[in-house]
Amino acid sequence: MRTSTDAVVIGSGPNGLTAAVTLARAGLDVLVLEAQPVAGGGARTLESDQADGLHHDICSAVHPLALASPAFRQFDFAARGVELIAPETSYAQPIDAHQAAIAYRSLERTAAELGADGPAWRNFFDPLVENVDLLTEVALGDRRHLPGGLLNPQGIGALVRAGLRVIEQATPAWNMRFRTDLGPALLTGVAAHAISPLPSPAASGTSVMLATHAHTVGWPIPVGGSGALTASLISDLEAHGGRVVTGAEVRSWKELPRARAYLADTSPAGLLRIWGDRMRPAVRRALERFRYGDAAAKVDYVLSEPVPWADPRVGAAATVHLGGTRAEMAFAEAEVAAGRMPQRPMALFSDPSIADAGRIVGGLRPGWAYAHVPAWYPGDVTEAVTAQIERFAPGFRDVVVSARCTPASQMSEHNANYVGGDIAAGALSTWGLLARPRLAWDPYATSIPGVYLCSQSTPPAPGVHGMSGWHAARRALAQRFSLPVPSLAP
Repeated sequence: MRTSTDAVVIGSGPNGLTAAVTLARAGLDVLVLEAQPVAGGGARTLESDQADGLHHDICSAVHPLALASPAFRQFDFAARGVELIAPETSYAQPIDAHQAAIAYRSLERTAAELGADGPAWRNFFDPLVENVDLLTEVALGDRRHLPGGLLNPQGIGALVRAGLRVIEQATPAWNMRFRTDLGPALLTGVAAHAISPLPSPAASGTSVMLATHAHTVGWPIPVGGSGALTASLISDLEAHGGRVVTGAEVRSWKELPRARAYLADTSPAGLLRIWGDRMRPAVRRALERFRYGDAAAKVDYVLSEPVPWADPRVGAAATVHLGGTRAEMAFAEAEVAAGRMPQRPMALFSDPSIADAGRIVGGLRPGWAYAHVPAWYPGDVTEAVTAQIERFAPGFRDVVVSARCTPASQMSEHNANYVGGDIAAGALSTWGLLARPRLAWDPYATSIPGVYLCSQSTPPAPGVHGMSGWHAARRALAQRFSLPVPSLAP
């Protein structure tokens, strides 16, 4: 390492790299340090050791916020040769062996196929889709600045309507507008991304935001895998003089080169390990109380054929939520919250080759799946996930060539920020979102001048969107260098 630099970023996930690109484009000398042998954090794609030539996404595979993020929209992956394909079928929710609910990018088509729940679905999402840009700015903001669009009656009205829908789906009244199992299940499958009890404000907010984007920009898959996003960010960083060093685990601030700014794309626990002895006691205690959530255990499949879904429409979706009815999913998430492994866990399955045929090698295709489990759960969930898929796709076992589980207790070996398998890097409770990572006017500050936390443990929320890194980098530019925020455009 050099003895000095302008800025050091610890961690090369989407947030860390977005922060690094922002600083480098401002003319600063930027060094990124990554503990893993391959950069990318939650956005890595590596060759599988289950089948020659096949590649698996190590953490995330589908990115509901990649086309919606203001930072990534400005960066413009498409202009840099990265193709993000959003299938017409955004996601699917099998209810039983005979019926499924489908969310298309077209709101009208979705409502039409929901039958008796169609009018309620259209009424729910019409105002959200109409004001999606404003709502995205609010949802992905830094909790300190309001978008200019809110400074008029129309903007305020849009926010009120969105808030009322979040409240509705966060209470026992969440079934009132629907008449069948289809609409509630389709919304709940998205809410369950929060890995929290159902209903709840955090889960409701998650469903409203992600489902709205499913009806606008869609839920895209990067051609070549999630690593394509990482490679593009690194390419831009290097083009502006920055560099990434992998295999460089940071255990203490004493190991770091001198710099005027340090940005940590780490969990609060990781931040404490590095800088805890220099923090103000009150801040250190607050970060020590930071609560992590329940977990995900991942299963990587190698498949010989497409999944034989009972409802053929499900086969067009790159994302399939597997939990059955709303009641079944709520029960499974309650079991997880109580520390018990459910017999039928909430699971998610993705076949990226639905959108990217290049992922099929020698007739084999990757299958990406996870199940919700209690924090630190050490068990192998391969059978539980396989049974959930088989439940809605009889004959699935016949197309499985191999399967391998990464238990929740081992998820942090792939990404240190996933403490106990918590892929959200912090519990998604109401308090956990409002005071993330602690109750403070500036959630990115650490009480140490020049040191910022920029991971998804800070606002706005989990997801591959780069916004936490962008917000933290903007603060560093203003406070440490008195520099304006540069454009991220090509």
